[in-house]
Amino acid sequence: MTKPKLLIVEDDLGLCAQYRWAFPAYRVLVAHDRRQAEATARREQPAIALVDLGLPPDPEGISEGFATLAMLRALSPLMPIIVASGQGDRENMLRALRVGAYDFCEKPVDLDLLRTILDRALRLRELEDENRRLAAAPRPSPIANIITADEGMLRICRMVERLATVNAPVLLLGESGTGKEALARALHDMGPRAARPFIAINCAAIPEALLESELFGHERGAFTGAVKQMTGRIEQADGGTLFLDEVGDLPQSLQAKLLRFLQDQVFERVGGRVPVRVDVRVVSATNQPLEAQAGAGKFRGDLLFRLNPMTVRVPPLRERSGDILLLSRWFLARYSQEFQRRLRGFEDAAIEAMLEYPWPGNVRELGNRIQRAVLMAAGPLIGAAELELAPGGDTEAENLDLRAARGRAERETVARALARSHGGLSTAARLLGISRPTLYGLLATHGLMPERDPPDVRSGDAKPSRH
Repeated sequence: MTKPKLLIVEDDLGLCAQYRWAFPAYRVLVAHDRRQAEATARREQPAIALVDLGLPPDPEGISEGFATLAMLRALSPLMPIIVASGQGDRENMLRALRVGAYDFCEKPVDLDLLRTILDRALRLRELEDENRRLAAAPRPSPIANIITADEGMLRICRMVERLATVNAPVLLLGESGTGKEALARALHDMGPRAARPFIAINCAAIPEALLESELFGHERGAFTGAVKQMTGRIEQADGGTLFLDEVGDLPQSLQAKLLRFLQDQVFERVGGRVPVRVDVRVVSATNQPLEAQAGAGKFRGDLLFRLNPMTVRVPPLRERSGDILLLSRWFLARYSQEFQRRLRGFEDAAIEAMLEYPWPGNVRELGNRIQRAVLMAAGPLIGAAELELAPGGDTEAENLDLRAARGRAERETVARALARSHGGLSTAARLLGISRPTLYGLLATHGLMPERDPPDVRSGDAKPSRH
């Protein structure tokens, strides 16, 4: 097996020689100052590090040691770092732990104790890596795009499995962002029509004047601008599935025509007189109370009966036991990989805030908040602030300090430039309209660091890599 890499940052040459033979289970990498430590860490990507606080050019002080610690934390947030310092230096030891060191040891070093600390830290990192892999692994749901451990949601997934094999229309009811479109796609993909088209149309997103043509198509000359015949979404779905999203927003003027189509699978294009027959399964979804709307005369009751021979009610995220944390870890693993961020997880305050927050936007809102947090996180753990959730669920409290607001906006802009340039500093500086030295200063100020080596501008490679 390949030995894990141990980076030792120490300016005492005699102690370095001692370290080389004292840790046979590791591949020991030695650096004598911050510049060498950064170069070695970027090149070798060590699994663990031991850093002396007294480094040149300030061997009698602590400034370079803490600067090296901050640099390594930014470069590799998940790497455990053990700090070494003189006996009785308790204040600096505690400060090192506060800013992210895993543990500390006093000089002169007890090699047996240090070996135990290193082994324990490395084991912790292995467990954290395994937890991230498990968080990203498929969950026990029969539907590929639904991640859940909630028993009620699992029952819905099993119901969708059974309904996929029949041809009856299905109405999906639930709040926005609960996964209704994923269930509609599952009804198509898991059934006999999977090889045929899945056509989705959002009835609320298309102006009423254009919706009839979008659904049913039109003949040439049917209206001004109709220079050729156009097939509608219903005709495009022939043999497959038509998904009517937000069907509760369907104008009443179109409800009668849709009802006729559902009854006979026959319709006429706008401006046409020739009946068009298709074989389409209709799945619809809405976040509106159609029964109440039908009772109030705002939605045709006969159309509702045609849409809902089978009704599936999708619960909101706040009612799914355990799914908030399950999905948050899945989104964290997904976006950490997408944006090349090495994040360990969530702070306790962030977990508490997520569990208390009502999630009006459901799974969609959760994913969006975690995507932003992954981009904005300065350390290995995401806090409530990065999620824009105040501790205790109070999301309305704002920091209105103007200087702090400017700092947050500046940090967010730099983070977005880094994400868009995939860590390439030349490209990021160009996007921001600043020089590379200015960008280096901003990175240091805001604790940001690209997660890979920047392109070599000397060779002219300033384009972001593609993954």
